[in-house]
Amino acid sequence: MLHWSFQSMTGNKSILEKGRRESLKRFLKALNIRFKNLELLNVSLSHKSYVNEIGGDLENNEKLEFLGDSFLGLIVSDYLYRKHRDFSEGTLARIKSYVVSEPTLHRVGVGINIHEYLLIGRGEEKSGGRFRRALISDSVEAFIGAYYLDAGYKQARRLIEKLFHDEILNVERDRHEKDYKSILQEFAQKRFKKVPRYSVVRTEGPDHSKKYFVNVTVRNRTHGPGIGASKKEAEQRAAQLALRSMKHRTGVAGRVSGDFARHRHKTEKEGNLVRGGKRAAHSHKDAHERTSS
Repeated sequence: MLHWSFQSMTGNKSILEKGRRESLKRFLKALNIRFKNLELLNVSLSHKSYVNEIGGDLENNEKLEFLGDSFLGLIVSDYLYRKHRDFSEGTLARIKSYVVSEPTLHRVGVGINIHEYLLIGRGEEKSGGRFRRALISDSVEAFIGAYYLDAGYKQARRLIEKLFHDEILNVERDRHEKDYKSILQEFAQKRFKKVPRYSVVRTEGPDHSKKYFVNVTVRNRTHGPGIGASKKEAEQRAAQLALRSMKHRTGVAGRVSGDFARHRHKTEKEGNLVRGGKRAAHSHKDAHERTSS
């Protein structure tokens, strides 16, 4: 993997090397978008490990990540509010939390090959950081933040709707990975007036390939451990185990929310109507052709 860098000029001004500029243009061409300021795009793809190695006045992508995270949340929230006026606040929050989650951002990032264009430090590269889920998902947020600054609200919104279309569709059809933490918290608060407590039992493996073991306690009953490649993932697995153990006592585990069930029924019904309409149209066309002949 080639590493391109800035060529420093006087003051805070800088230009991109030709090779890096061409690389960024290929990235944009694949997405069918343009950047007026390629240096801003380059910053969005510059990890702190790379900037720390290079030194100087170069900026890493953390502030753009902060901006992109907020802008992504706004666009997804606005979209869901307008499309699903019949959904409860809790359901909308669960859908949003899934769409903007680290696993979703990682899938989007891999889908656009953003990892191939990241600037990372040598140590991070050797430890497999280029393919690390957290690093890729953070870079997607930074890229979104940069595009918002460069192209404006409307264009950035269109890009988000394009990149996250399939993920939103999956969650609307209830085929997404459940946010077990949110489901467990909502249930525990309603049923017991308590909030689940998560604790890391232990970790295993080196920093670049660590496994987390997490327990969750609900009303003095401990469940787990949930195991994952990150603390968040292990917490999700622990929450899933807790919900499963409550299944026979409460019937909560595996239950699809009423909002999702109604929407899914509506979507399937509309699909059946469309397919039925197409079949009827084809039958009418066939009959007409037989009569004509």
